[in-house]
This record gives sequence, C-alpha cells and structure tokens, in this order.
Amino acid sequence: MTAVLFDFGGVITASPFEAFVQYEAEVGIPSGSIRKINSTNPNDNAWAKMERSEVTLDEFCRLFEEEAEAIGLELSGERVLGCLSGDVRPQMVRALEILRERVTIGCITNNMKSGHGSGMSKTADQAAIIAKITEMFEVVIESAKVGIRKPDPRIYEMACTELKVDPHSCAYLDDLGINCKPAAALGMTAIKVVDPEQALDDLEQVVGFSLR
Repeated sequence: MTAVLFDFGGVITASPFEAFVQYEAEVGIPSGSIRKINSTNPNDNAWAKMERSEVTLDEFCRLFEEEAEAIGLELSGERVLGCLSGDVRPQMVRALEILRERVTIGCITNNMKSGHGSGMSKTADQAAIIAKITEMFEVVIESAKVGIRKPDPRIYEMACTELKVDPHSCAYLDDLGINCKPAAALGMTAIKVVDPEQALDDLEQVVGFSLR
C-alpha cells in the first residue's frame, strides 16, 4: 500500500449526521429527515448543486427549504449548513501524523463554500485547526473547487492522478458506503468509517503498521 486517501467530514472530524439528528429532535421531526431530503434526487438536488458550487449559499437555502416543504417539513437551510462542521477526532490526526512518514496521503472531500475554510468551520479558530490538518495531505481535492463530487468516479481518478499513484495501491476511508463503492470499483481498498477506532484497526491491517 503506497497511498491512503481520506474523506474529511465523518472521518477526520465527527459526522455532520450527528448534528442533523440533534436539529431534527429540536424541531420535532423524524430522525433521518435531513438525510432523506439530501438523498432524494441525489445528483441534482440543492445539496448536490451546492457541493459542485452551482448555487450560492442563499440559493441553496431557498432550494433546500423548498425540498423540505415538498415532504411537509419546515427546516432552515442556514441551520443545516451550520451542522456541517464537526469536532476533530484526535486519533485520526495522530494516524495522519504516522502515515505521512511512511506513505502518501491525500484527501477527497465533498464540501461547500460555507463557513470558514475548506472544512466549513463555524469559527475562524476552528478553521485554523482544520487548515493545519489539511496541510498534512499532499493533495486535497474539494468538490466545491473542482465542480465534481463523490460518488462520481472522476474525483477519485483526479486524486490518484495528482498523487501519481495507482488506485490498486491505495486505501480509501469514507463514512458513506455510496462513496466507498466507486473507490473499490477502481481497485482501492475501501474502508467504511462507522467507528473511528474500528476504522483504524482496519487500516492498520491494510498498511501493516500501528497508527496509534
């Protein structure tokens, strides 16, 4: 294994889905409602358009709120955007520090031009922390910059091309199975991150050395 590619939100940082659930509970709607909206018409909905930078923040909010209204829900697009920045997982940062000394590491992230920096941070201080983490990667591919988002295979191919690595020599970590499938189809060893500690166990088996 010569390279490891990471998703960012839900892998290096806590999943925004946790914040979605808290917001849903706060407004008294069924858990999973926001994910349902974002998975309906997944290639052309407000979420997809925002991650490809095809709409502004205001346009995203309007379109998202219309999509919510279409299934009988009243939600704030602005509040949903505020859910996107999760807390950093220190064990993942430690793994990056170890990995970068022995293999090539890169990042492929679906993100939006929201908040502060590439990690969509809520504050400038948090953005500074995220920026230091992203500096560890040799390549960072952001959907909001390249206009392509996972699970489009082209974004994985783009990362491999920039890193000059063969997909068959790469591991890829993502918290969404739908994003792991194209990586696996290209020949990468895909690891779905549900629990960060288990994901590190799995990655250690792949790279052959401790990441703690």
